Amino acid sequence: MHNRMVITALGQDRPGIVRELASAVTETGCNIEDSRMSVLGGEFAVILMVAGRWNELAKLEAGLPNTAKRIGLEVHLRRTEATQGGEQLLPYRVEVVALDHPGIVAELANFFATREINIRDMNTASYAAAHTGTPMFSVQMSVDVPAGLHIASLRDEFMDFCDQLNLDALMEPAR
Repeated sequence: MHNRMVITALGQDRPGIVRELASAVTETGCNIEDSRMSVLGGEFAVILMVAGRWNELAKLEAGLPNTAKRIGLEVHLRRTEATQGGEQLLPYRVEVVALDHPGIVAELANFFATREINIRDMNTASYAAAHTGTPMFSVQMSVDVPAGLHIASLRDEFMDFCDQLNLDALMEPAR
């Protein structure tokens, strides 16, 4: 049986960080099962879920802080469990584009939280619109909709919500 651990790391961006971090994981016998990596400003941020036998994870826990210090990363490690398959959930993809203004993420998060819909993954970006340079904001997210919710009603509520906030949006089943 494999045990799992989530590792978060943050440090100044430079070539080779992924190689060094992945090597540190692999050298202990652990395997990277899931990851998210991104450059934000001049910083590199990574979240990894690694799996291995208890002794391999213990070896990684003991050695990773020194490796991270050597390569200039701040790390945090936490043991975790595999996702439990309880309630039936339907994966949906949500995309939003709007003129950039404070509060878009908070409003979207509130919409889904008040309906007991979990946001599984979210990516946002600010950018200048082509030709005009107008500040724009985009959001892409994956949400888990409980199977008991009426999807057509949820989609209508979401579109009305987005219209009220002047957000251009799309909500469709994930593929």
